[in-house]
Amino acid sequence: MKFQFFINMERLDAGEDMREIMRHTLDLVQMADRGGFDIVWAGEHHALEMTIAPDPFQLLTWWAEHTDRIRLGTAVVTAAYWHPVKLAGVAAMTDLISGGRLELGLGSGAYQREFDRMLPGVKQTDGWRYLQEMLPVLKALWEGDYAHDGEFWSFPATTSVPKPQQQPHPPFWVAARAPVTYDFAVQNGCNILSWPLTRSMAEAELYKARLEQALADNPPCQRPVFAMMRHTAVYEHKHEWEVPVRAVQRNLAQFENLFKNLGDVNEGFPIEIDLGDLEHREEFEPAMLHQNLMFGTPDEIIAKLQPYAALGVDCFTYYASLGLAHKEQRRSLELFIEEVMPAFR
Repeated sequence: MKFQFFINMERLDAGEDMREIMRHTLDLVQMADRGGFDIVWAGEHHALEMTIAPDPFQLLTWWAEHTDRIRLGTAVVTAAYWHPVKLAGVAAMTDLISGGRLELGLGSGAYQREFDRMLPGVKQTDGWRYLQEMLPVLKALWEGDYAHDGEFWSFPATTSVPKPQQQPHPPFWVAARAPVTYDFAVQNGCNILSWPLTRSMAEAELYKARLEQALADNPPCQRPVFAMMRHTAVYEHKHEWEVPVRAVQRNLAQFENLFKNLGDVNEGFPIEIDLGDLEHREEFEPAMLHQNLMFGTPDEIIAKLQPYAALGVDCFTYYASLGLAHKEQRRSLELFIEEVMPAFR
């Protein structure tokens, strides 16, 4: 099993210095590079302090200049927010600048709030339709002159300038939960990014079953790389378990606000909703969070990861952004690199 690293620049309140957050983020990315992680991922979000990533390609270009070997991925570009000609050119330029290290993840978009501002009148639930039109257009633009007349975009014959260093194109990934997306990924040669949120191992097993069903329904297609992400925090002593749980509860109170469009955002900071008011509130109870998420001592983390390896997860994605203080984030990553990853080599 390989390991990937996902990090947001996250700002919890207006008193935090953005320059310090940038330094801390780059430090963790460089640690992941030196420590043997395969890919580092940057997201795309707009006008939200908890996930500061208005353009993931800017982040990847920045990280490319300060890392040596780790591959650089978008997790994910929201297809609906981009014109295909622009996305093809920006992605290709990033691939060139990074020396052919780009991994291009595409997605449908997470929050209706962002759609209301980036693409007013479009429902987030229709984002997958933009994704499905976007991907073949990118491939065609990287091959040469191409004219397009689609549902969402139309343009006369043009090509991507520049072309990516990787040929015929960088690896594609899609963020997948629904069966239709697993089918699309398998049919189009895309690797899978999955995230069971805070749910139990049964959710991970469900995603694996959807992948297997998609492969069974499309027998000529090859099996994609299957990655799975979890919030991760490693600590030295068992009694420290409440520290990441408290941090992630605050993070999830903001995330659930956005994910379900339940509350408001002030100056870029999402209001924290009461997790106890949600129908699925049991998913946020401290003991359940500690059990389901990748929280624990090194030995506990190794034991928690083994079922993912047995399930057939090719890559575990360490999700670092859960509101922990910088000191705890750095120590967690050190312990994961030094004591957890060697157990899976």
